[in-house]
Amino acid sequence: MFRSTFLKINLIVLLLIISNKTIAQKNETAVLPDNLKWSERTALTILNTYPKASQIDGTKKPKWDYKMGLVLFAFEKLYQKTNDKKYFNYIKEYADELVDADGNIADYNIKDYNIDCINPGKLLFILYDETKENRYQKVIEQLRTQIESQPRTASGGFWHKQIYPNQMWIDGLYMAEPFYTQYTVKYEKGKALDDIAKQFELVQNHLVDQKTGLVYQAWDESKEIAWANPETGNSPTIWGRGIGWYMMALVETLDYYPKTNPNYKKLADYLNQIAKSAVEHKSASGLWYQVADKSDLKGNYLESSSSAMIIYSLAKGADKGYLSSGYKKIAQKSFDAFLATFVKKDKNREIMISNVSSSVGLGGKPFRDGTNEYYTNSKAKDNSSPALAAFLLSAIELKK
Repeated sequence: MFRSTFLKINLIVLLLIISNKTIAQKNETAVLPDNLKWSERTALTILNTYPKASQIDGTKKPKWDYKMGLVLFAFEKLYQKTNDKKYFNYIKEYADELVDADGNIADYNIKDYNIDCINPGKLLFILYDETKENRYQKVIEQLRTQIESQPRTASGGFWHKQIYPNQMWIDGLYMAEPFYTQYTVKYEKGKALDDIAKQFELVQNHLVDQKTGLVYQAWDESKEIAWANPETGNSPTIWGRGIGWYMMALVETLDYYPKTNPNYKKLADYLNQIAKSAVEHKSASGLWYQVADKSDLKGNYLESSSSAMIIYSLAKGADKGYLSSGYKKIAQKSFDAFLATFVKKDKNREIMISNVSSSVGLGGKPFRDGTNEYYTNSKAKDNSSPALAAFLLSAIELKK
């Protein structure tokens, strides 16, 4: 019995030694090289933190979600730049976790008419093109069907969700229009291009603040919800990330919108208008505030996700010729300010981005009133997905 106990103790000690050596080896190999580009350092930080993309932002259960769509869109761009298959595989593993062999999305219900669900669909174009797996094409068609039957305001704007009747939210333009444009150009000979332009036109006519040229987060055409301005139907606050969502929606839609279409110039003009207004409202350091038009508001703070989204949009807009070349220089200076203000490296030389606004919304239970104070009181986070993804996109665009 003594011999047996002795052997067991020795075995445990041996296993602990091996385990400690393994952990030490993992820690050693996890330290990222000093000479990595910011784009690759950010991607590796995400990969190391979330081995599965379905875990992004600490998500417990796999979900077809716009946040994963946003991050993985950035991975798609990095894959196209580097041809490194691990970035493509990260996208594919997420899709394969959520989409079954028959092309059904886990826990997706079209009757929710949640426009956020369209955004991850952008990933399926490259997945289908590279693998020819029919299930990806089936999901693309399902999402097109949702767009076709999505409830609309009286003037033709997409409701943000079934539970938000008559409301257009500014982020909804990013969630739907790039996918919608790519689909209609690829499969429908552009038959929906006028409808896509209409969505942006409604934003310009109703969500753009006449004083600042910036955009409100939402508009209730019926003016019935308690947060809506009784005269305009707008929500009360100009949210920094809302500006970022709108600018990204425009640059990514223009990527697929034919230059020969009469609405192309109109969309480019919208981008030029919001870019000019955004630059006029940047801080002295070159970054943007949580409540974008009220830098002196008590509790207001420089916010990282909005800053990164705007930087990316300015850089890409200039690179693509949608904006003048001077915006590229502005983007570069703001990127440098972003690094100095928000970005740190941990002991493994992975990145940490600070001051990311929590997800904010309107209505619901408990009721979110959308006041300036509601936005300034939303707790800022570190390394939340909108900032990571937008910083990654901006680093790719600026070749950093």
